[in-house]
Amino acid sequence: MDHSEQHRRRMAHMPWLYARLKPDDRAWAQAWQDDVQAAILAHEQVTIGAGCFIAPDAHIFAEPGRPIVLGDGTFVGAGAFLHGPITTGTNVGLNPGVHLDGGARGIHIGDDTRIAGGTRIYAWNHGIDPGSPVRKQRTVSSGIHIGRDVWVGANVGIVDGVTIADHAVIGMGAVVTRDVPKWAMVAGVPARVIGDRRTDGRGPGRRRR
Repeated sequence: MDHSEQHRRRMAHMPWLYARLKPDDRAWAQAWQDDVQAAILAHEQVTIGAGCFIAPDAHIFAEPGRPIVLGDGTFVGAGAFLHGPITTGTNVGLNPGVHLDGGARGIHIGDDTRIAGGTRIYAWNHGIDPGSPVRKQRTVSSGIHIGRDVWVGANVGIVDGVTIADHAVIGMGAVVTRDVPKWAMVAGVPARVIGDRRTDGRGPGRRRR
């Protein structure tokens, strides 16, 4: 029995599994990804590094002037929405259901960073002058910078103009409206520093005293 269709669905929703495939599965999976990526490259201004995985139902849009560059080993999960400009480093994880819109100034994500499912990152915003309807107002964009080795938890929101420094951790459901320092652990709405990963980032199964 050919289990490849189920394996495709599994990888689309757990895309990190692509890098862990056994040699027997590598051939068909590589051919499948070659087809998926070729279809994107034929229509969008996208650069895809070596060893990347893109779920077939990911929505990737990159017009001229709004490119997307996916570094080596980056994965994009099922139902993700990416609109350039976006640049990722190597081994970046964009899990199922993430939404990234680079606005005019772009989203930059460093090496080894993981963005959990349901996260929304928008590098633009509407004007809100009360004298005019929102739909008629200009949009503005400052860009978003996320460092390397950052963990962004599920269902986080990150607003335009924010910089998240290397090694930070963003708690599930947080809304990040201001810059996050290196190694900081933040949570809440709006997100606030609740700890330091170097001292409070205990491993799985360990309790705080």
